[in-house]
Amino acid sequence: MLDIILVIIPIFLLIFLGHVLRKKQFPGDGFWEPAERLTYYVFFPALLISSLAQADFTEVEAAPMIGVLALSIGLMSLLALGLKRLLSIDGPSFSSLYQSVIRFNTYIGFSVAAAYYGAPGMTAAALVVAFLAPLVNILTVVALARYGKAGRPGLLRITKQVLSNPLILGCLIGLALNLTGLGLPPVIGPFLEIMGQASLPIGLLAVGASLQLRALKSAGSLPLAAAGLKLFLLPLITFGILQAWGVTGITAAIPILFNALPAAPVSYIMARHLGGNAELMAGLITLHTLLSMATVPIILSLLA
Repeated sequence: MLDIILVIIPIFLLIFLGHVLRKKQFPGDGFWEPAERLTYYVFFPALLISSLAQADFTEVEAAPMIGVLALSIGLMSLLALGLKRLLSIDGPSFSSLYQSVIRFNTYIGFSVAAAYYGAPGMTAAALVVAFLAPLVNILTVVALARYGKAGRPGLLRITKQVLSNPLILGCLIGLALNLTGLGLPPVIGPFLEIMGQASLPIGLLAVGASLQLRALKSAGSLPLAAAGLKLFLLPLITFGILQAWGVTGITAAIPILFNALPAAPVSYIMARHLGGNAELMAGLITLHTLLSMATVPIILSLLA
């Protein structure tokens, strides 16, 4: 467990540094939102393209990972609906709860995968993102359409939101370059790799800058229930399915890692614009990110 902690501590130190810098108003409040947008729309898609275009897919088994992820997210969706009925949660609050239990922070996931599992971890993480990003975007947009306050967008709008997601586009381009045998072309390849290297440190700093500790005060006990579902129960469900199917190695470790991650800050933006409970969403993201500093090493050391 000590080796996992030593790998993960620098990642969360970057998150903590981002929070401190934002609190000290350095380099200025106007910096963080553009930096996050630049990372989300440019740097991180570049990382996905370069990783997938050069990935050796013989190092991981894609089919078991996809099957395990689909089944575990499906089971968690049913559990979340059961919790809604049990606790009589209103629609907008449920949509935020739902985002928190199926979304994942890609920056943290990629950073841990790269630091602890090396190149095979990066390949497996890119494949997970290629599958999970479309799936969770579809599910959360549908949940917000069904339970949010902003009304129900049509199928065309939902499809447009999913297909215009920069992470999904990055995965599709990278996979196309790999499967066609084209790979990364000269000049463009190194260009994408350099941009991709900027994505994780800036992304992690932006995660820390987005944390809203004040949102925890009015969040009540619901974030703790959601934390139990996302940070403990979902990884355990994932582990159980992996054991039942006999999946081991990196193919098992990366799904457990991604299902143990807190939700990404983009969840707050979606809650705010699509009628979810944005204040609750801010509290969920903040609490789960802070708790994951302890839970991710524990989960990986015990299950992965």
